[in-house]
Amino acid sequence: MSKFIINQMIIGLTGGIGSGKSVVGNFFTELGIDVIDADLISRNILDTNKKARKLFVKSFGNEFIDKKGNVNREQLRTTIFDDKEKKMSLESIIHPLVREEIINFTEQSKSIYKIVMVPLIYETQSSNFYEKIIVIDCDEQEQIERASKRDGKSKENILSIIKTQASRNERNSIADFIILNDSSIEDLRLKVIQIHQKLLGINIDA
Repeated sequence: MSKFIINQMIIGLTGGIGSGKSVVGNFFTELGIDVIDADLISRNILDTNKKARKLFVKSFGNEFIDKKGNVNREQLRTTIFDDKEKKMSLESIIHPLVREEIINFTEQSKSIYKIVMVPLIYETQSSNFYEKIIVIDCDEQEQIERASKRDGKSKENILSIIKTQASRNERNSIADFIILNDSSIEDLRLKVIQIHQKLLGINIDA
């Protein structure tokens, strides 16, 4: 008799800026799969995590705290983009705490497999954390158009972000599944369903 091996498989979902990670993550959620967005956690953790805020203020002072007591992300983003030392300092604060939240999520999740959405799996050399990796792939021009439209940033700004991320070939080299996001939303949904079915097959012990 076949049975599901519950709550074991951790899937990494990655892709460059504007590739469509969030849309794909939402499709998996619709299929009943637990999904956590590491990028969203890292963006909010300085405001939501007291330990992170304390370490941040100790290292950076109050220069990046606005009048409402929130982190001025635009100012911080500009600063760390130009200062590698401060970027590394910020990452040393954020990354361990984000990792802690991800581990808590994977331990508590009850779905047949769970997905961790991370933009920089290749760059952080963290592929060993995942049983399988899904890469959302698209060409650079698509990335620029989608991200600039979504974020209201110039194409030059988006291109500068792309240049700091892994190349398509580098990212695809760690993939177990590659979703080419170059068509319609319905086509993308179908590709997600197909991978979902394959992952369910992986989790069936005949």
